[in-house]
Amino acid sequence: MNVYLFEIIGTALLILLGNGIVANVVLKNTKGSDAGWVGITIGWSMAVFVGVFVSADVSEAHLNPAVTLAFAAAGKFEWSLVPGYIVSQFIGAMLGTTLVWLTYKKQYDTTEDQAAILSSFTNTPAIKSPFWNFITEYIATFAFILAIFYIASGSFSEETVSLGSLDALPVALLVLGIGISLGGPTGYAINPARDLGPRIMHALLPIKGKGESAWWYAWIPVMGPIAGGLTAAGVYVLIESFM
Repeated sequence: MNVYLFEIIGTALLILLGNGIVANVVLKNTKGSDAGWVGITIGWSMAVFVGVFVSADVSEAHLNPAVTLAFAAAGKFEWSLVPGYIVSQFIGAMLGTTLVWLTYKKQYDTTEDQAAILSSFTNTPAIKSPFWNFITEYIATFAFILAIFYIASGSFSEETVSLGSLDALPVALLVLGIGISLGGPTGYAINPARDLGPRIMHALLPIKGKGESAWWYAWIPVMGPIAGGLTAAGVYVLIESFM
């Protein structure tokens, strides 16, 4: 039970701090509107650092269904734990984004830009092109999870891989690099729970003038990262077979 609890806590902190920086930048009447894209990418990397550091020594800090599925597919994580981890990640994501809404309640009340409100919860593409948006999420997540395998394992000879608290900084820097280099087209979800959990809460919470939740796009930040993560697992296993 503790592993699931710490997946919830770690993911909630990830989304609280990650979506918190977005809200600070895009909502009306905040003190962080000048931070821009660089501020958002730095904020998300720090969010990853905190989430991983807090939960790593108990739950291995997956915080992401794409990571959980990739580790299981590579034979580095028990399939029996996968459903509980994924449910925990979604619970944490929904909790974290609700805390962002409570923190910025007055700013949400005064913000009239529906796109800005939505972007503080979830991802939408800079250019609407479902195929290419999917490819972007696929490539970004492939790079992210292939690197995660190396960070988490340290050696191809190990039977298991896990993120310890000492891996929090390299994972945070990895997310920073992906955000700055590959994040422009879609906002780099690279995590189904990070997008779908907050999108559900955007639909449910009583946010003034929030508009639609862009469900037409919701499958891309789910399926793109899963496909990219599973491909990374296959490549990792293939490389490992030659070592």
